[in-house]
Amino acid sequence: MRGIRIFKWTFLVIGLALATVAVLIVMNTRKFIARAESARGTVVEMAGDRDGYAPVVKFRTAKGRERSFEEAGRSNPPSYAVGERVQVLYDPKHPDDARIDSFSDLWALPMILGGMGVLFAGIGGGVMLFGMSGRRRKEYLLAYGTAIETELQGVERNGALEFNGKNPWRVATQWLNPDTNKLRIFYSENLWFDPSRFVTQKRVTVLLDPKNPKRYYMDISFVPQLESDA
Repeated sequence: MRGIRIFKWTFLVIGLALATVAVLIVMNTRKFIARAESARGTVVEMAGDRDGYAPVVKFRTAKGRERSFEEAGRSNPPSYAVGERVQVLYDPKHPDDARIDSFSDLWALPMILGGMGVLFAGIGGGVMLFGMSGRRRKEYLLAYGTAIETELQGVERNGALEFNGKNPWRVATQWLNPDTNKLRIFYSENLWFDPSRFVTQKRVTVLLDPKNPKRYYMDISFVPQLESDA
């Protein structure tokens, strides 16, 4: 399905991009800390509105020059109060390049971006790995599986899976195990179109894993594959 392909690649690319930005910010921050000098500053104003407030900090450099800066991060409620004393790091060659010396102000942004990057990339990569694993299992069972003939039950929607508000179809069959005299139900792989008009036979082959009979693959090669399927 084309939508799933777009979904997994979009999440993977976004995740990798966010993780890359997070790494670049960390590298930039470490370089800044390495060359920075420390000073005591005072919060003189809280800039912003109800969407978020950022402290404006005034400090004096080692050369006695007074400087002020607005912290990049915003929060609501405000993280600082007017008149509060804070530790400041600044670039001695460019004193206007200054930041509050606290873990949250220095590292919160890359941590958030990195976490989001791992999450997005994990979802996209997980979908890709799941698809690859399913294809390998299918190839293995087609080559080495024990074939049994099952009785067609019909075509149904898979309510346990939903994408873009739609549930896929699947073929359902049943088989009476002669060794245990127990009935077993089998389901085909998910199909993103209704295959009912192609399912005309009463018997469908299912391939059982000889090492683990709980694993199986239903041979529905009689159903055409859509070019846009993932």
